[in-house]
Amino acid sequence: MPKKAEKKETPKKAEEPKKEASKKPAEAPVEAPKEEAKPARVEKAPKPEKKKKEEKGVYTLYKVDNEKVVRLRPICERCGPGYFMADHGNRYTCGHCGFTKYKPAKE
Repeated sequence: MPKKAEKKETPKKAEEPKKEASKKPAEAPVEAPKEEAKPARVEKAPKPEKKKKEEKGVYTLYKVDNEKVVRLRPICERCGPGYFMADHGNRYTCGHCGFTKYKPAKE
């Protein structure tokens, strides 16, 4: 009969008892909060007044001249009367259909 391999038992190290640290946090003396000198506030310059926006309404599209009504903006060529074109500086644009008509170039 073959011999069984014997297991060698390694001696266990004696467990060292854990040292209980009786460390108490060092208590710092309580100091009164220091009042720091606040820097003087710098006064800002007053803001410039805003420009008033151009009032919007139907009366901005027409002008009464000698008891006749004059339209101030062009009418859309596609949509017909009742559809004014928006003024975008160098062009007029219809908000309904998107038609764009460019203003003549100034020389």
